[in-house]
Amino acid sequence: MNGTLPAPDRIIDNVTAVNRLTVLTLNVHKGFTLFNRRFILPELREAVRATGADLVFLQEVHGSHQRHAERHPTWPQTPQYEFLADSMWPQFAYGRNAVYPHGDHGNALLSKFPIRAYDNLDVSIHGNEERGLLHCQLEVPGHEQVHAICVHLGLREEHRQRQVDLLLALLERLPPEEPVIVAGDFNDWRLKADARLSVSLSEAFGTPARSFPARLPLLRLDRIYLRNAQACEARVLSRYPWSHLSDHAPLVAQVTL
Repeated sequence: MNGTLPAPDRIIDNVTAVNRLTVLTLNVHKGFTLFNRRFILPELREAVRATGADLVFLQEVHGSHQRHAERHPTWPQTPQYEFLADSMWPQFAYGRNAVYPHGDHGNALLSKFPIRAYDNLDVSIHGNEERGLLHCQLEVPGHEQVHAICVHLGLREEHRQRQVDLLLALLERLPPEEPVIVAGDFNDWRLKADARLSVSLSEAFGTPARSFPARLPLLRLDRIYLRNAQACEARVLSRYPWSHLSDHAPLVAQVTL
């Protein structure tokens, strides 16, 4: 299924119990189109805002990059995740995974709910693929707390399996009765990680959706997994403008807690 979801018809406060969330996950590709031909972060921000998502899971988002800032007139003065959050998501957390001479990038979570605490678990395996699991504890009215884990796994199968071990260990440490949302870029085109994760988590689409490449999705790389929650609707956003805003098509789901 494709398309966009309407903006929520409610205003989130700190009193009224919230039992339904809109969740979006997107590999930002550092704000560039496929093959890095054009910097499109301002257009991407407008598209993300139009979904009305309550939680936005971002991968490959820059905290800073001096050279890009010098080359691109529309490069934001704030970190990319803060620029995307704008005034719509008052809470955000960033997990820096990769650091290099001119900047850094990692995972981020944008939230309409208070982020009580967050931690970035380094799951990098020896080599040059820096990866992380960004775990945020959210204050969602009507719930003790909701856990959101933003994931970006490695390109090598051996690395992914070891990273899944670390993700499963993290899940085991969380209170078993509390809602958990795990979303991001799993790079799991062989579905081997899915076979392991599906034992204790439910996938929002049932079978992982095709999300890569964005213009003609063939590979099932991106996921939304749930525990103590259910997806009542899930869509791949692969039509314009999304097909021109990243190399990955975003996933969006309506989640009932």
